[in-house]
Amino acid sequence: MIAKVGDIELDYERSGSGEPLLLIMGMSGTALMWGEPFLSGLREQFDVIAFDNRGVGSSTRLEGEATIAQMARDAIGLLDALEIERAHVLGISMGGMIAQELALAAPERVITLTLGCTYCGGEGSALASQQVIEKLTQAMMSGDRARAIRAGWEVNVSQGFAADEQAFGRFSALAERRPVAVPVVMAQMQACLGHDTNARLAAIELPTLVIHGTRDEMLPVANGHMIAERIQGSRLEIFDEVGHLFFWERPERAAELVREHAAAVRA
Repeated sequence: MIAKVGDIELDYERSGSGEPLLLIMGMSGTALMWGEPFLSGLREQFDVIAFDNRGVGSSTRLEGEATIAQMARDAIGLLDALEIERAHVLGISMGGMIAQELALAAPERVITLTLGCTYCGGEGSALASQQVIEKLTQAMMSGDRARAIRAGWEVNVSQGFAADEQAFGRFSALAERRPVAVPVVMAQMQACLGHDTNARLAAIELPTLVIHGTRDEMLPVANGHMIAERIQGSRLEIFDEVGHLFFWERPERAAELVREHAAAVRA
């Protein structure tokens, strides 16, 4: 489905029933990449809204640079277009950065905030190693789509899970269905590099859940600890031996945590 958001359009999918839950995907990801096992664990309690950021899928093409704050405004605009006053918000990786900016800009629109495998920038934050960045960049620039998907898989999940060929098959099929152009990925990467909410996170007073895996190569687990320390009263959940895409490696538990987080607020 397509929603008119200001001067752009955003492609979104909506399923389930209950309170609205806005899912914000990360760099190079699409609304498909949440995966059915994770989504099915959310639909039983939430009206789940997953969308493609500008430049992705059938959303409006990206013109020029992208910023995290701009994409946060897009997400708020999508809530406006769908006439949703308040929603639970879950963002992963770059989507978690977008969710931080959304929560800071419009806290009145957020019921609960969940920040998964993400980063706040500033002193003490840690990005992917140069080795990981080079592996991804070389694979993307090779022009070999299969190589790029395989490289993305290997750095986004733990080593043990990467060996699961059935899981990789599902991941690869979703990636092939909705490819993201290399210039868009590079623009998103630059947006992530410019992200810095470090000194502002203390202003977030929303019920916040932070989830991170100890084997995260894209955004090391130290980032999860840092974010949880800066948001007073937040809950930190660490997935041992799990990589960046925790909701692929532990979909049932990840969905359960989001449900528990919302239920605690209602209680």
